[in-house]
Amino acid sequence: MNKTEFITVVGFAISLLFHMTQTEVCPPSCNCKSLGEMKGLHIDCSSRQLTEVPALPVNTKRLYLQNNSLTSVPAGALDSLRSLEEVKIFDNPWNCDCHILYLKLWLEDVSAPSLANIRCATPAPVRMKPLRQLTGNELGICKRLLPIKCLEFFWRDLILIAGAIIALILIAWALKFSKKLVCQINLSQCDSREWLLGRHTSKNHKTQ
Repeated sequence: MNKTEFITVVGFAISLLFHMTQTEVCPPSCNCKSLGEMKGLHIDCSSRQLTEVPALPVNTKRLYLQNNSLTSVPAGALDSLRSLEEVKIFDNPWNCDCHILYLKLWLEDVSAPSLANIRCATPAPVRMKPLRQLTGNELGICKRLLPIKCLEFFWRDLILIAGAIIALILIAWALKFSKKLVCQINLSQCDSREWLLGRHTSKNHKTQ
């Protein structure tokens, strides 16, 4: 093995070790169980009096964070959990201000049933109200605190709506143009028939 091959093998081994460390380390405050080889982890962080979401393995399949002291989730904190299949995050004293938008949109995308079980603890006007029912008026002016992912969803929806409106306008224009074209064709056919009929009549008169 030459020097170049040796460096390549070492680099590959280090990257593999780093990946395994990132995906398999269990948070110290949680219980972790393997769901089988290449099937991910079951992470149980429930009833641990946690005040923030711990660093989680990227191969987490099931995540239990219920019955803690969580009030919000930092924007982007859960984006790496791309293989997540189940999440329980209810029974926490959620503070439903602008900072809760990230969690709301993330759950809408990942686990709508879990979102249905979350209720606000503060502020007082929205206490005990389901998070999924919060409106922009209740959250206040959130533009500055809106995370990047929220903005991506906003622009995506805006583009889809604009595309639908443009498509409807084009369809309406096409229908109007087609009707006008049909009328013009019918008129031209009528004019042609009248012209031919008149010509035929004049010939008959001359013959007589």
